[in-house]
Amino acid sequence: MKDQRVSRWRLILGEAVEEQLSDVSEDFELSQDEQKMDGALGAIYDDYSVPDGSSGKKTQQVGGLKKSAPAIAKWLGDIRECFDSEAVAIVQRDAISKKGLNQLLYEPEILETVEPDIHLVGTLLALKDEIPEDSKEQVRTFISKFVDELSQSLKSKIENHIRGILNRQEQSFVPRYDSINWQKTIRQNLKNYNPELKKILPERIHYFAHQRKSSNWHIFINIDQSASMAESMVYAAVMGSIFASLPSTKTKVVAFDTAVVDLTEECGSDPVDMLYGMQLGGGTDINRAVTYTREFISEPSRSIYIMLSDLFEGGNRNQLLLQMQEMVESGVKVICLLTLSNAGLPYYDRLIASELQSLGIECFGCTPEKLPDFIKEILSGSR
Repeated sequence: MKDQRVSRWRLILGEAVEEQLSDVSEDFELSQDEQKMDGALGAIYDDYSVPDGSSGKKTQQVGGLKKSAPAIAKWLGDIRECFDSEAVAIVQRDAISKKGLNQLLYEPEILETVEPDIHLVGTLLALKDEIPEDSKEQVRTFISKFVDELSQSLKSKIENHIRGILNRQEQSFVPRYDSINWQKTIRQNLKNYNPELKKILPERIHYFAHQRKSSNWHIFINIDQSASMAESMVYAAVMGSIFASLPSTKTKVVAFDTAVVDLTEECGSDPVDMLYGMQLGGGTDINRAVTYTREFISEPSRSIYIMLSDLFEGGNRNQLLLQMQEMVESGVKVICLLTLSNAGLPYYDRLIASELQSLGIECFGCTPEKLPDFIKEILSGSR
């Protein structure tokens, strides 16, 4: 019987160890599927090889891949067949960084084969000004596919949270699990505690009422266009468009580096338009963005201000802190997102983050899936 452990080590270590592993296992030989997997991985992680046609065999190629879009499309397609989506995203990202495939992403054969993910979308947006004219529409379609899928996964959750804010001042007789007033229900039913079951058997469950409208909340989003924020920018654009689509909220989206770009009109239509209106790179003047945005805050107590930035301020730091303090004192709910992604906390200015925390402004990284829950807590007054 074939020893699967030897095959796994062969796939991990590459072709260079094949002779040694053959000595370990007499019947060692990669299956047809394993040969396909090996060819695809070798094209990326072996510096000297590239898949040759459909055989899975490799030809010597010192210094990188052949400049053949069909061949590259072939092994990218093999990767999608061999691995799950999470692994595919990692391997595709490695292929771009190790083999310098940025320009080849514009090839029709490549874009049709690559699975859209946040890292590739960020790469394409960073290089969008270099895309050849005859490839721009196809690149936009590729980005739109990812953005549309992301929007669909988040929109219903955000809509339900915004439209179904609990009114904790009123009771309801409509039974809904997400509206249970747990504190009152437990307090009123303590007399019904059953020692044998060690449970409270409630005679009546109390519910909070739901507001019919969220009282026209105003949401202001400032997005740092630093190159390190590429992934967060994509998620922020989608979130901004979803907020803008809700009749009970008014949303303003501003992107900034050393200048300020108001993207509110694009926000109300297609988030891809908003992303194309952003420009990765350049310096950072957070204070300028805050100054611009504050001009539109007319109802502080009904306003949420979200700053998406790693906080490396190149402008007036003292004035920035003063303005943030004034917003908090006026009643604006201020949030600082150091990242809006699944990649963990970025490198950020810890000194400014600490000073903002001392003003009562939470500074944290957040995944896109968690942000709707956080916004719900703010709107419902539980945070």
